[in-house]
Amino acid sequence: MSILKKIYQNFEANVCVALIAVMIICLTAQVAVRVLTGGAVAWAEEVSRFCFISAVYLGTAVGAQKLTHVRVTAQFMFFPVHIRLIFRMIADAILFAFNLFLAWLCYGIVVRTMQYGEYSATLHINVAFVEAVIPLGAALMNWRILESYYLHWKNGTLNTLVALETEMGLGTEEGAKS
Repeated sequence: MSILKKIYQNFEANVCVALIAVMIICLTAQVAVRVLTGGAVAWAEEVSRFCFISAVYLGTAVGAQKLTHVRVTAQFMFFPVHIRLIFRMIADAILFAFNLFLAWLCYGIVVRTMQYGEYSATLHINVAFVEAVIPLGAALMNWRILESYYLHWKNGTLNTLVALETEMGLGTEEGAKS
């Protein structure tokens, strides 16, 4: 696998790891300074907060890439595989539409924030840069959902999208007998 392909495949996960590492370093420094001097590092909490928010929204794309984002499937366990797959596709289509709406809505908010220049308290950076992670995360999540479906379709493995129920022996004739 080429280095560019590895970077592409793990982009969101690597960014999330870096963000969480920065968050932990800032929080550790903040605690150490408070314990040792009784003072505080003013910018550390803000950096930690921004890193946390960014890691959460970019992390949704990691879940989407692995098709492990939260979903309730118990009500479909006893349907045949092709019916479960149809319901999964419908649920992902609804999620896709919601992400499009979220990205569109948040993009407008980011543009307005950029125009009016709302700045963070200690870092004095435009908050629009932090808010931009929300539509970015939604767009990346949609991209990874489409990519996963395309790869499964191309490889002829769409049925594996509902493999958990099959692995558990549910929704199959073997599962019905036991």
